Amino acid sequence: MRSILALSVAVFSLPAFAHDSSSHLEGEHAQEEASVAEELFQLLVPSAEAALNFEVKGNYRYIHADGYPYKAPGQFPNSGNPNSISKKNYQLRVPLDPHKGSKATSAQGTPFGIALNGVLFDPGTAEFWQNDRRSGWNYEALGGACELGLDQYNAHVQPDGTYHYHGVPEGLMSARGTDGAPALLGYAADGFPIYGPYGYASSTGSGGLVKLKSSYRMKQGSRSGGPGGRYNGKFTQDWTYAAASGDLDQCNGRFAVTREYPEGTYHYVLTDSFPFIPRCWMGTPDTSFSRLKAGGPRWGSLDEPEGTQEEVQAALLEGQDEAGEVTLVEVRGGDWLPPFLGGGRPGGPQAGRPPAGRSGGPSPCRGK
Repeated sequence: MRSILALSVAVFSLPAFAHDSSSHLEGEHAQEEASVAEELFQLLVPSAEAALNFEVKGNYRYIHADGYPYKAPGQFPNSGNPNSISKKNYQLRVPLDPHKGSKATSAQGTPFGIALNGVLFDPGTAEFWQNDRRSGWNYEALGGACELGLDQYNAHVQPDGTYHYHGVPEGLMSARGTDGAPALLGYAADGFPIYGPYGYASSTGSGGLVKLKSSYRMKQGSRSGGPGGRYNGKFTQDWTYAAASGDLDQCNGRFAVTREYPEGTYHYVLTDSFPFIPRCWMGTPDTSFSRLKAGGPRWGSLDEPEGTQEEVQAALLEGQDEAGEVTLVEVRGGDWLPPFLGGGRPGGPQAGRPPAGRSGGPSPCRGK
């Protein structure tokens, strides 16, 4: 009963997926038409396959989920994805009162956040040019070069059975909202909310809903190294952040009013163009998400003693070039000392991936 009540609190603050059904998102599959009441019922009474609980305690929102969506996912395995979905035991937390910093923190190698249905947002891939991670040219899941077996929700399954989103989770909420409000879809690892691609034209809530635009732009000209050829969006490195060229910052975020935050809040936005799902945080990600890295546990004490917190490094921005553009630089680092409950170290979302990409087997990505 406690789990149902906790879930009820989360659900009744959940707006419909605000989306003009007459103007489909790029690459959008057939949308599920469902009333808000039906959506709420499905969330409150998930299928026997799904388990989910949001609970507010102290200064944190605790999220316990098995990673199985409340709506039936696509068929897995399939011709582009040989993996089967397996249930997980996510025990995550995010701060209730996140603080926006002055620098971004790279989300490289860590799931960005979690949807309200318990599925992870994890946009990165393990596919590289010539199967060589050291090449520095990482294929984009939605860049058109890879056959990754994504289903109608822009999701697929990792080798360890983790079902996760690579883009806007089409069908997570009904295709057409009834009240014209931005759609809350989940929470980032730093605690800031994640919304769908539509937001108010004005940050104060006026002007109606518009599709918000990313400030990332495809680079012009030809690649100087690696695969060569013209920039075409197939690789992460084909994109650059051009400040103020869109509605969102380098982490695909903005400060604006939403129904859940009438006084306004900083929040992230999923877009139907790069980066799709943000690649960095403006707050401090909770270490419960970093445990989902390769080899990390999916459970453990969320109330860690002092000295066990992961040290994170900021993602820096290069100086502006002649075109006034800046590029997000991936930064890795930090040491992690995990406390365990019980024995065993189940694999994280990246488990099963060889250190140099997919060497030794055929790549699902083609072209440059």
